[in-house]
This record gives sequence, structure tokens and C-alpha cells, in this order.
Amino acid sequence: MKLKNVLIVVKDMEKSRQFYHDLFGLDTVLDNDGNIILTEGLVLQEETVWKQLLEKEIFTENNAFELYFEENDLEAFVQKLEKQYPETRYVTQLMTLSHGQKIVRFYDPDGHLIEVRTSM
Repeated sequence: MKLKNVLIVVKDMEKSRQFYHDLFGLDTVLDNDGNIILTEGLVLQEETVWKQLLEKEIFTENNAFELYFEENDLEAFVQKLEKQYPETRYVTQLMTLSHGQKIVRFYDPDGHLIEVRTSM
């Protein structure tokens, strides 16, 4: 058995698709009836589809998980983030940890926590 994908629920499919393309270079692999599979295995599913399938409420900014990315030039990434998405809500501003690794945490447009660090 292997983990195939990670699915996140989004309110505005096109806005989310553009966000993950602009910042992380993720491209659409498959667009299928309220579900979009992006490169690297990230799946976007429209909120209406998820609610219909699950029959439960959706809680954004629950901070129970995060999407983790690595980027060697984190300063340039944060500049791009601030320029293209100035409304971004930060959890942790760009900082350097005691062992030298840089990190930033923020929410995507739907309240999913994202962490980006420099590689070790």
C-alpha cells in the first residue's frame, strides 16, 4: 500500500488552483467534476462536493495538519508571496531557527496551514 494523494477542501477552485500554481509551481494533472489533482499529489476538492459526500461541517484554520514545502531561497519566496498574495495571514513570520534553518508559516486562501522551510 502507498499514500497516493492528499486532499484539501476549497471554496473557490480556480483561486486555489492559481494559488498553488503561482507559489509552488503545481500544475493540473486531472480536472474531474469538482476535483483537481495537482502535481506532487495534492488534490483540491470543491467544498460543495465534500459536504455532500461527508455530510459534516468543515472547520477552517483548525491547525491540525499542515502542508509542508521546502525552498532554498526562502526570502525570495516570501517576497513573491507578499507581492502576489498581500492578504496572506501569517502564523509564523519568516525567521531563522537556532540550527540555521529558515521557516515561514501561513494560511492558504481556505485556511489550510502551510509551512515552508529551507532544506536541511
